[in-house]
Amino acid sequence: MTVSKPVFVGIDIGASRAKAVVLDGDKNLLGFAVEKSGTDFLAVADRCLTTSLKMAGVSRNNVVKAISTGYGRNNVSFTQETKTEIGCHSKGCFFYFPWPITIIDIGGQDNKIIKLDEKGRRTGFKMNRKCAAGTGAFLEEMSLRLNIPIEEMDALARQSREMVKLGSFCTVFSATEVLENIRQGKKVTDIIKGLFFSVIKRVLEMEALTEKVVMTGGVVAHNPFLVTMTEEIIGKKILVPPYPQLTGAIGAALYAMED
Repeated sequence: MTVSKPVFVGIDIGASRAKAVVLDGDKNLLGFAVEKSGTDFLAVADRCLTTSLKMAGVSRNNVVKAISTGYGRNNVSFTQETKTEIGCHSKGCFFYFPWPITIIDIGGQDNKIIKLDEKGRRTGFKMNRKCAAGTGAFLEEMSLRLNIPIEEMDALARQSREMVKLGSFCTVFSATEVLENIRQGKKVTDIIKGLFFSVIKRVLEMEALTEKVVMTGGVVAHNPFLVTMTEEIIGKKILVPPYPQLTGAIGAALYAMED
């Protein structure tokens, strides 16, 4: 097979969203796609691949190698290899920030803290999978309780002038607290900022941070005010890659290129 324009593909099937990216030989991002993961991982991976290749202006014949990662990585039959999501997030972040870093990845169903040294080697790792607190699922549940679209929460949190602090990390108990604060007449903007603070506090309690901190994930991509709030809490500037939701998929494509 002759490949006129070689490209490399990364597929990241998360528990909440599926992502695909297409890189050229110079590591430029040519195309990408994001969809809800749903229940048919193979089908959504195929759709994301088709969309990202169309954006890149190439066909499947141009793909030299594709690697899958994430929760559903083993359900993607058209990739030649799989890599762990920890490895791919590390690879994707270190590509943009090649220094010793602490990565905070906030996803739909879990959050991760990954520490890398000056060569991009992992020196530490923590993951929260047992509870929705500190994840996108927590914010989605709270948006339903407040009857506010999830995509509007970031802008509303920015309007807060007196944040309502919640005492519980548990999604169920937090929902009760939210309803009680509404009954007491607290402003929705202040409650939402309190929910954001709860997510950040939960993540920061997992592990100490190094000097340079990178934040990634779909929750960060759609709620950038979380980054601003985290900066205020830890007292330092936080690095964010150009496409924080695509970091894992980009890492997978970089692995494909190396291979």
